[in-house]
Amino acid sequence: MSITSARQLRLAALPLLLAAGATQAADFKAGDWTLSVGGIVNAYYTSVSCSGSQAVTGLALGAEGLGCGGKSGATTIGNGLLPNALITSVKGKQDGLDIGATLMIGAAVSSSDSIGNNNNVDVRQGFFTIGSASAGTVKLGRDYGLFGANAILSDMTLLGVGAPVQATQGNRVTLGHIGAGYSYLGHYGQIAYALPAMGGLSLSVAAMSPVNAFANADATAGRSPQLQAQASYALGGGKLWAAAKSQPFKGTATKAGFTMSGVEVGGSAAIGNFGLLANLQKGKGLGVLADGDNGDQKQTNWVLQGTVTLDKLKLGLSVGETRLDGGTGTDLKKNANTTLGAYYSLTKSVTLVGELSSTSSKSAAGNTAKLSGVALGGILFF
Repeated sequence: MSITSARQLRLAALPLLLAAGATQAADFKAGDWTLSVGGIVNAYYTSVSCSGSQAVTGLALGAEGLGCGGKSGATTIGNGLLPNALITSVKGKQDGLDIGATLMIGAAVSSSDSIGNNNNVDVRQGFFTIGSASAGTVKLGRDYGLFGANAILSDMTLLGVGAPVQATQGNRVTLGHIGAGYSYLGHYGQIAYALPAMGGLSLSVAAMSPVNAFANADATAGRSPQLQAQASYALGGGKLWAAAKSQPFKGTATKAGFTMSGVEVGGSAAIGNFGLLANLQKGKGLGVLADGDNGDQKQTNWVLQGTVTLDKLKLGLSVGETRLDGGTGTDLKKNANTTLGAYYSLTKSVTLVGELSSTSSKSAAGNTAKLSGVALGGILFF
């Protein structure tokens, strides 16, 4: 894999920053505005080893090139699926309208040497909203996508590591079930509209700034925006959701363009101390990690998860798979990840985490590569 592709992979791997990260935020009142400041800090000791055939090309998360950063094994002390981040938000009411804004600045723990500065700072959210209870809410700016949002927000590995892919954790973050259960939800310049609340039903639509296909020079953005929509329904102890996305990509003189399209359905439920999650994505051009990275291949992503909470300790098992159709030879056919995790609430702000994970990649010809990992660490919300 080229240096350019590796850098693109790390950029795409920055995960979703939970809005819940600001629940412990400090609030300040000034005139019309309430200012909230909060954030996340986390770090994990991650040790991995790679085995099996290396004759699996593309975004094969279990192969040595990505899984172990080009080595047979590796150790990193770095971020999990979430970066370190500072979140600032404001809200207020003017002329009968609810107005708000959010700005998030993220950074990573690990770096490649002991002298150079770790300067990978990314602003992943920068938007403002205008709305009312009767008219709904309009959002303008940069934020995460709608497609895949519920899956990653409900993933237990959001507080941990999940797939400990070293090509992304080095100076960035790990992948959770990204690329092995669901595609990354992405972050876009957008204009979005959320309809007024209708009981437990929520509906949102958005026009996103069109993007080039990730790590795929044969598919670039055209004039048409990317369109996304999401519906969710909250019911006692659970939630159901559905989403869709679409964007046309221009081709080249030697490669035809295509239209990325996908649908998603899922749900989560809490039954006593037990929690369940199921999510399914199907489409064409969704990308293993991000929009269009595998061209116009048909794709299926699914993730299943079960957890049990015992006082301050949550135990969970999550299994996910990303499957591609149409490849040949060494082309990637499947990424799969299984993670067993323990999450202990030391305080209301600090969670200690331990995970064991296995990530495998299989080619169209049947060759298999495997990444095994262990992660120990913790996360703080403030």
